[in-house]
Amino acid sequence: MDRNKLVYPFTAIVRQEDMKKALILNIINPKLNGVLISGEKGTGKSTIVRGLSNISKSKDVIELPLNITEDRLIGSIDLKKAIVYGEKGFEKGILYRANNQILYIDEVNLLSEHIVNILLEVMSREVNVVEREGISYSHPTKFILIGSMNPEEGILRPQLLDKFGLYVEVKGVTNIENRMEIIKRRMDYENNPREFSLRWKEENNRIEEKIDSAKKIIQDIKIDNGNLSFAVSLAEEGNCAGHRGEIVLIETSKAIAALNQRKFITKKDIEEAASFALPHRLKEAMILETEAEPLDDSKIEDRKNDISSDDKSNETNSMNSNQEIQLEREGDLENEEMKESIEDIVGTNKPLSINIEFKDKVSNEGSGKRSKVKTNTHKGRYIKYRFPKGKVKDIAFDATLRASASKQKNRDKNGLAICIKEEDLREKVREKQTGATILFAVDASGSMGARRRMGAVKGAVLSLLNDAYQKRDNIGIVVFRKDKAEVMLNITRSVDLAEKCLRNLPTGGKTPLAAGLYISYQILKTDKIKNPDSLQYLVVVSDGKANVPLKTNNPLQDAFELGEKIRNEGIKTMVIDTEDNYIEYGFAKDLAEKMDSDYIKITQISKTDVETSVKSLLNIN
Repeated sequence: MDRNKLVYPFTAIVRQEDMKKALILNIINPKLNGVLISGEKGTGKSTIVRGLSNISKSKDVIELPLNITEDRLIGSIDLKKAIVYGEKGFEKGILYRANNQILYIDEVNLLSEHIVNILLEVMSREVNVVEREGISYSHPTKFILIGSMNPEEGILRPQLLDKFGLYVEVKGVTNIENRMEIIKRRMDYENNPREFSLRWKEENNRIEEKIDSAKKIIQDIKIDNGNLSFAVSLAEEGNCAGHRGEIVLIETSKAIAALNQRKFITKKDIEEAASFALPHRLKEAMILETEAEPLDDSKIEDRKNDISSDDKSNETNSMNSNQEIQLEREGDLENEEMKESIEDIVGTNKPLSINIEFKDKVSNEGSGKRSKVKTNTHKGRYIKYRFPKGKVKDIAFDATLRASASKQKNRDKNGLAICIKEEDLREKVREKQTGATILFAVDASGSMGARRRMGAVKGAVLSLLNDAYQKRDNIGIVVFRKDKAEVMLNITRSVDLAEKCLRNLPTGGKTPLAAGLYISYQILKTDKIKNPDSLQYLVVVSDGKANVPLKTNNPLQDAFELGEKIRNEGIKTMVIDTEDNYIEYGFAKDLAEKMDSDYIKITQISKTDVETSVKSLLNIN
């Protein structure tokens, strides 16, 4: 390990004491198996992890890049040895270097699923086995896994989340003096890194000595039955999945006691350990929530008492007397603002009346699943190689070269540097992201809230988000009510972020359908530019009774024109019609025809109904 390597000093980081302590505890007790650091950008996550090299003689920080290939991770054929000497040798990968060290993955939630699977297997066996071109090689692989992530960019697979012993959520420093100190220290470091590092060397050494002292006594620390019972009860009360939580909780308590130079564990140690070891294991935990302020109906602008006289006159001109009576009844609903309870989020499962009209489906290239799939095209990320079947269309030059390298000594090269034969040829296996962006445009007007349909929509969206993460899909929510539309949930795969947004969604007011369609169109058009291979879907949940104009004095005409625009953009759509009145207008069905949408009529809506309907559109099994 290069002890003179210049990184920002560990102890120079301002505040973030929980993050520092979680990392130190892992150095003291490697049995903790690492820590996941979750927090917003710019909170010093990667800086403080890299600074661990300042306070540990025996542990180096090995970084795993997000774009790493399988061969770079697990190891491969030593080409130099094969070509020059004709011998088969092993070229060590990052996992070899990481043995008994710290393996750090920044933005771990964005790591390729293929690489995640390799890591899970290696961590379970604590051995890396490599088999390449007749070479079989294995080596121990035991490391402290440290990951950092921004939860807004997606969540982790549960299997990988459980591998992290500890969890820390970090927040930005808000105190003005502390923020000023952060800037000053950073500027000093950039002006003269060596001088700045020397300034903090003594403090780093103090922490290192404390760690070394703790490591000497931790093996002698035992836990009595009373404290063991207390630790188990904490895990049981939190409804933790499995028993790894109790084990990590006890080992963390030992590390805390050792850090405090004690050979016994206290109840306070266990309570502190629980704050690190249990949050991400609680079955009902919401560990990825942001700190965004929840919507509060008391802070929302008081709505007007009724639909304006101008709007009423516009509607009256296009409707018969029976329709007028019906609208007056619904106008009373618009005067009510409602907020669903947590029970509404779960949704109701009432009997339903459902009629689905499907347009002809256009088959997608590949498997049709919106996940990372193997592709035979030249598009996608090269993840590994295979023996070709028939003509080679996408040659894997690296694998081909490795296959031929050890044979060069015995081949007639005819003046060539390398002689490659057909038997050496290898073909690339590529992985292509075929995910989808699913945008819900949700009517949150008075009629939707009064019939408690928002609860069903909320439950469906959350359920679909769980499925979307597995399929690598993204989901967003646009809500329209009163006189405007707003983005309630930006495009995301975070279930917990979605729940926090939906939990506080108020309903009530008029129906600005055109505004909702316009914002949805802009979001999906932008997403298409960013992700050209992604499939765009728009799910409109409304009774279609537009009464707020966007460009003209005809709210319905504005909505229909935008519907045609969305159709012409090639966006696949579904309209879920929630109209349930004695006299039906059929506006939502008219909109579906304009958009060339799949159309679903639901009179008694539940979470399951919406979820089933959307999955039918997307071919989700």
